[in-house]
This record gives sequence, structure tokens and C-alpha cells, in this order.
Amino acid sequence: MAQREAEKKSEQERQQLYTDDYFAKGHWGLKIWQTVVAIFGWLCVIVPIVVTVLSFWSAYDPRVPHVWTYQEGIFEIKFIGVLLLFSFVVVSLFAVGMTIIQNRKRDRVVEQWPTFNPINQQKRESELDRFMTERFGDQEFRENVRHYQVKPEQNLDTEQIHDLYAKHDLNDLDE
Repeated sequence: MAQREAEKKSEQERQQLYTDDYFAKGHWGLKIWQTVVAIFGWLCVIVPIVVTVLSFWSAYDPRVPHVWTYQEGIFEIKFIGVLLLFSFVVVSLFAVGMTIIQNRKRDRVVEQWPTFNPINQQKRESELDRFMTERFGDQEFRENVRHYQVKPEQNLDTEQIHDLYAKHDLNDLDE
């Protein structure tokens, strides 16, 4: 029973990746300070945008209140608008083009019959399981052991798995 509770506690600890005191109970000073900073940050974003939009709009409609009326500023806003519009068109064309290319590639390659032999794949898995059991012990032991020292003679050669498949004629790459 105690082991089960310890497992639940360790699982909860693993799931809790971070904590944030802002959302915890208490910490009122931190909450007030972070809220003030967030509001100030949003004001620093919104106020210049509102001033710029109103000033640009007032160049065409004198009833709209304005902060500045410099012709250079109006010209620059138009210029930036044209640049942003051009950039939007280029990015949109690129995104649509890449989507078309990827969809065609998927239709031609990915959604075809598997590029491997599923029957051989099952045989490969069972042969590999048998080989690993023979070399390192049964599967339950391998998956549940905390610390295992591999003996030098247990190390795998570079091509050993490939040779195992070739020995049992399970290599799909040669077909």
C-alpha cells in the first residue's frame, strides 16, 4: 500500500514540471506587481498604435483628433504598408506553393502501400526479441532492472543486427 502511494506521489511530481507563485494562494505583492507590469507593457504597445492610426486617419478626415500631422510620417506609414502588403503576398504564395508540393509528395509516396514488408517486419521483431533475450536476459528483466552492467562480450558489433536479418533472410533493403 505504501509503495502504491509512493508511486502515485512520484508520478505527480513528474507531471508537475513547473510552478508559478502568481497562481498560488497568497503572494499578493507578487500578483499586484506582475499585474501592474503587464498592464504597463500592454499600454506601451497599444498607445503608439492608437496614436499612429489616429494621426494617419486624421490626414484624410479633419474631424479625427490627431497628435501629429507630419507629411514625412504619413508617407512613411504608406511605404511601410506597401512593404507589409508585398511581404504578405510573397509569404502567402510561398505557403500555398509549399502546401501543394507537400500534398503531391504525400499522395505519391506516403500514402502508397508500406515501403516495407509487414510480414517480414513481424518476423524481424520476433527474431530481434529472441536475440536480445538470448544476449541480455528476458524482456521483463530488461525493462524492470534499474542498473545493468554490460559485459564487454555482450556489446553489439556495428553490423550485427543487419547480419542477423541477412542470416534469416529478413532484410527488405536487398529486394
